[in-house]
Amino acid sequence: MQVKQVLSNLLKALLFAGIGFSILYLLYNKQNADYQVYCREEGISVTDCNLLKKIWSDFKSVNFFWIGVVFIAFGISNVSRTLRWQMLLRALGHQTRFINGFLTIMLGYFANLGFPRIGEVIRAGTLSRYEKIPVEKTIGTVVVDRMMDLLLLLFVIGLAFIFAFSTLWSYLSENATFDISTFSFTKFFFVVGVGTFGIIGILVLRERIVSSKFGQKIGNLLKGFLEGIQTIRKLDRPFLFVLHSLNIWLMYYLMTYLAFFSFAPTSHLTPVVGLMVMVFGALGVALPSPGGMGAYQGLVMVALGMYGVAQSDGFSFANILFFSVQIGCNVIFGIIALIFLPIINRDRGKKI
Repeated sequence: MQVKQVLSNLLKALLFAGIGFSILYLLYNKQNADYQVYCREEGISVTDCNLLKKIWSDFKSVNFFWIGVVFIAFGISNVSRTLRWQMLLRALGHQTRFINGFLTIMLGYFANLGFPRIGEVIRAGTLSRYEKIPVEKTIGTVVVDRMMDLLLLLFVIGLAFIFAFSTLWSYLSENATFDISTFSFTKFFFVVGVGTFGIIGILVLRERIVSSKFGQKIGNLLKGFLEGIQTIRKLDRPFLFVLHSLNIWLMYYLMTYLAFFSFAPTSHLTPVVGLMVMVFGALGVALPSPGGMGAYQGLVMVALGMYGVAQSDGFSFANILFFSVQIGCNVIFGIIALIFLPIINRDRGKKI
C-alpha cells in the first residue's frame, strides 16, 4: 500500500473519529452544565458535583451479569446474520464456511469503528478472498442483507409508533418545529436543474460510455452486483431467511431491554421503553461517526427522557451500553477475527 493511500486512510479515520468525539464532547458539556444546575438546586457542593465522577461511579455500579447476557444476545444475533448470509451465497451456488462468514462480519463491525460503512466492503472483500467468490457478488448479497435490516428497522419504528404513540406524539408536539422561511427554493431548483442536465447528458452519451473500456468494466461490475441482489428470489427456504431476519432484530431489542436491568435508574423501565430506546439508538448508529458515537448517546438520552429518566442518568446508561456493546463487543470480536481469519484460511488465500 502506498504511503499516500495510508495517509489518506488515516486522515479519514481521524475525521470520522473527530466527528464522533466532537458530538460526544458537546453532549458532555451540555449535560455537565445541566448537572451543575441540578447540584445547586439540591444543595450539593461544587467539589462533589462532577459529572465525570458520576459517570465513573455509574459504570462501577453496573450489574455485569446483565451485560454478559447482552453479550450473549449480540453473539446470537450474529449467528443468525451469518446463517442468513450463507443462504444468500448458497443461492448463488457457493458453499461457504460458517466460521469465515461469522468472523468477516465481526471484522466489518470492527472496521466501522474507524470508517463508518466501510465495514460492509471489508466484510464482502475478505469473504470473497477466502471463499474464492467474485467480490461483486458478495457485495450484492451484503446489500440484500442491509436492505432487510432497513425494512425491519422501518417495521420496528412502526411498532414503536403503535405501542408508544401518545408519548412520541407528545414529545414531537412540544419539540418539533418547521419554519418554512428557512427553506431555500433557490437551492432546491439549482439541485433539481443540475440533476436533470446530468441525466440528459448521460442519456445522450450512453452508447459512447457503454462501448468504452471503463463502461464495460462498470457494466460487468453491475451485472455481478445485480446477480447478488437477485439471490433473494432463489432462496431454497425463504421462511428460514425471514426467521433469521426477525431473530436478529429480536436480539437487538433484548440487548437494549436487558441492559436496563444492569443500571439502577433504568431497571424499572418497561418493554415498550426498550423498544423506543432501541429504535432511537439504531438511528444514532446509522449516522456517520465511529459506531454512531455521540449521535447514539444523544438519541438514547432523548428516548429515556420521554419516560422521566434524568439526563445525567440517561447519559450514563447510553455510555454504558455504547462502550460495552458497540465498542467492547466489536473491538474484542474484531481483534479475534484479525488473528484467526488468516490462521483458519492459511492455505486458502493471502493474509489480510
